[in-house]
Amino acid sequence: MKVVLARHIFCFVFPILFALYLFPILIKISTRFNILDNPDGRVKIHKNPVPYLGGLGIYIPFIATLAIAYPFDNYILWLLLGVTFLLFVGLIDDLKALKPLQKFAGQIIAVICFLKGGYALKHIFFSDILNVFVSAFWMLSVINAFNLIDIMDGLLATVSILSGISFFVIALYLKQYTLSILILAFISPFFVFLFYNKPDAKIYSGDAGALFAGGFFAAIPQLFNWSSVSYLAYYTPAILLAIPMLEILFLVIIRTYKKMPFYRPSPDHFALYLKRKKWAVIKILKFVFFVSIFLFTVSILFLLKIISFNVLILLGILFLLFWTYIIYF
Repeated sequence: MKVVLARHIFCFVFPILFALYLFPILIKISTRFNILDNPDGRVKIHKNPVPYLGGLGIYIPFIATLAIAYPFDNYILWLLLGVTFLLFVGLIDDLKALKPLQKFAGQIIAVICFLKGGYALKHIFFSDILNVFVSAFWMLSVINAFNLIDIMDGLLATVSILSGISFFVIALYLKQYTLSILILAFISPFFVFLFYNKPDAKIYSGDAGALFAGGFFAAIPQLFNWSSVSYLAYYTPAILLAIPMLEILFLVIIRTYKKMPFYRPSPDHFALYLKRKKWAVIKILKFVFFVSIFLFTVSILFLLKIISFNVLILLGILFLLFWTYIIYF
């Protein structure tokens, strides 16, 4: 048990120290080579150009930590291959904007990596073939959802940290310590990124960091032993990731209503709606924080069977109405 604790401590501290060293370097490189996110006054409403490459500041400490302190089994190699591919797709898009179809093709290749590594739902209601399609749809949705919420200073970092902590606590509860170490190594660099990305941001993650985060959260729920709790526990990831999933859902609905392709950028993100209501960035981040705490609490109560599935559905409907009212009305 002492060895497990020591590995947890190392996988939390080492990525933070590495990221603290790395981020100032990445900011200088971005500035020197003009790798900057320039405001467009429509969706990108920040005042001045901001350095990109923040995604590398998260990815490199994560990979270095796993190389030192994590057992490299086959499933981990497929995970790393998938998220690394997403990172490079995002980097290319940051440097020279890709067409939506090109970007989507890269995401599909990453999802194939996850599926080959065994990252798929193991639900008794689905056949093997249907399982593959449902799993692929879930992972593509999560990847794009995290890419879409990266629209405001501190938002991606806040959602990633809070979602990661939620999965980490559940992994500890299920005594899946290898998994909890993996999650800890992932979320640790985000604390440093949040320091540099808080308003006014000194660096952005870019599509590289957003796709990397989305890929991780798309795949990681498939490693949990949900069946040890109950077959209904498979719905837990959807609860924990409700914020990014609602973002992509409402964007598709709103853009379809506006008769525009759902993949075309528009100022219809929930954070931008709140900004137009004169909410300060810090207030929006606090809102996300408290909503995440609520979602985590509901998830734990559901896993502990304190609330039933019917109560969960009722809470979900009430939460959807609350979210819609606060943001869009």
